[in-house]
Amino acid sequence: MPELGKTPRPLPDVDPVWTRIRQEASAAVTDEPLMGGVFHSSILHHKTLEQALAFRLSQKLASAEMSEQILREIMDTAHASDPGLGKAARADLVATFERDPACNRFMKPLLYFKGFQAVQAYRIAHWLCLQGRFDFASLIQMRVSEVFGVDIHPGARIGQGIMIDHAHSIVIGETAVVGDNVSMLHSVTLGGTGKQDGDRHPKIGNGVLIGAGAKVLGNIRVGDCARIAAGSVVLEDVPPRSTVAGVPARVVGEAGCAQPSLTMDHLLRGEI
Repeated sequence: MPELGKTPRPLPDVDPVWTRIRQEASAAVTDEPLMGGVFHSSILHHKTLEQALAFRLSQKLASAEMSEQILREIMDTAHASDPGLGKAARADLVATFERDPACNRFMKPLLYFKGFQAVQAYRIAHWLCLQGRFDFASLIQMRVSEVFGVDIHPGARIGQGIMIDHAHSIVIGETAVVGDNVSMLHSVTLGGTGKQDGDRHPKIGNGVLIGAGAKVLGNIRVGDCARIAAGSVVLEDVPPRSTVAGVPARVVGEAGCAQPSLTMDHLLRGEI
């Protein structure tokens, strides 16, 4: 108990994810001194993960059309306006660390993984859409596609705890919805089936695992904790906690576990 008449000191903010990243960066300066400038400029010079994200993404996405400074100001404003962006980034980062065996440090997605970086840039573009700033959102979408090879429409709605492994050639359409704790691999498409306007893209439930090269097309629903095998073309609703495979995809069994997106098990054991 504080003494009477004295104002208690405020407790410091605790951010275990950012603390871990800074600790890893400090150690990396010693281990790889030639990259010390990268670790300092991208991580150690910043007070928060949000500031580091804004720096790293603006550095990656800047072009002759839009300077790094303007992009960074926009991203700083977005994070200040919506704390949920930073919360989602932390959930995505932890998801990547836990599900990707190639991710042995928390700082790796922030510095090197284009799937994580592309999703965080999408979140800024989506925030701009919500502000009615559609042209700026489209510019960021274009640059993310050019730089990372990931095309996520800023109008899509994506939850948190998202892990996109390798991430090359990911396409997520305008009216797509992706739930929480979803994992997908490279060359996944959440697309439409023709020229129709309106609500035309898939709705992916929570805890879904989507294998490499899978195409999920049309305004269909993939139930919670379902599993889509690599290379499948999904044209109809997928029941929760099931596995679908093939072209066109069909149900071949149960998902095999409670949350396939967390176990990342893609093997079909006698289902087909």
